Amino acid sequence: MTRFLTLFSFLVLATASPAQAPAAGIGKSLVTTYSAWRNAMILKDMPTWQRTTAAHRQAEIRNRLAAEKRPFPGGVFDLPAPPPALDGLKMIHLSQRGATAKAAFFGKINFGVGGEPTENILVLSFVNAGTWRYDRADFVNLAALPAVRKEIAAGNLKYVAETPDFQASGTVPPTPPAVPAAKYIAKVYVFCPGREVQVQVNQFSRHRFANAKEAEVVLGGAKDGGNSITYTVKALEGGTGKEALAIRVYLMSEIAGTQPIKAFEYQVEEGGALTPFGRGTFSVDPATAAKLLPRGR
Repeated sequence: MTRFLTLFSFLVLATASPAQAPAAGIGKSLVTTYSAWRNAMILKDMPTWQRTTAAHRQAEIRNRLAAEKRPFPGGVFDLPAPPPALDGLKMIHLSQRGATAKAAFFGKINFGVGGEPTENILVLSFVNAGTWRYDRADFVNLAALPAVRKEIAAGNLKYVAETPDFQASGTVPPTPPAVPAAKYIAKVYVFCPGREVQVQVNQFSRHRFANAKEAEVVLGGAKDGGNSITYTVKALEGGTGKEALAIRVYLMSEIAGTQPIKAFEYQVEEGGALTPFGRGTFSVDPATAAKLLPRGR
């Protein structure tokens, strides 16, 4: 839930055609929306959070909390640190298309986890449902792109102007249906340098990973008996096609001291042959279930 903003002095970079140029004052509107959202998170103000958060994002958060067996609405505000402000950052790009908007900010982004922040990019997304509502934020770490970091610091904004991920899509994501609460907590883990991986676990849980090493909770969790998994893999620009790959599903125990159980794995060593599409299954049998839940649950 990396979601941020508190900027009043900003630069709007007009890179789209005149018909797609951001409406006058949209930057200030997005700042106001984010500021209200951030205050709601800090103050645990549910009515304001609901008013300032996109409908599809609210539904996704509710489903994720159910998958993690955490309470709603209390779990919404259960963060390790409050969302950081954007004081001292500069808005370097603003894109609007239809009922969607994205704003990119550059500077020393402080997540409140210690250490000296470095100059990176935050991309904030919004949707309009009568008024602008906050959707999500994406953190772009420029550690691997030192030349880009130097260009932006010098005022050369070509990178954000030409990279598709910084542009508003024009499509408001649909609001997903409510997903049943998990019986067993599960997570899908993917390591995919140079590739995009899409994974579906059972009926509800769909995931996309791009050039990533991360895990996401399985919506709906794992169920007793058989569980299904499908995956697709495709190369990304800049990849060599020889990178290692790993796709795994872990079952997360609620018994203190019990390690996660690896229920599924597809792995390719560096330089190995890759299968771009696959299906698999994993099972939660009584012996496995006994390792996941305390007795009586």
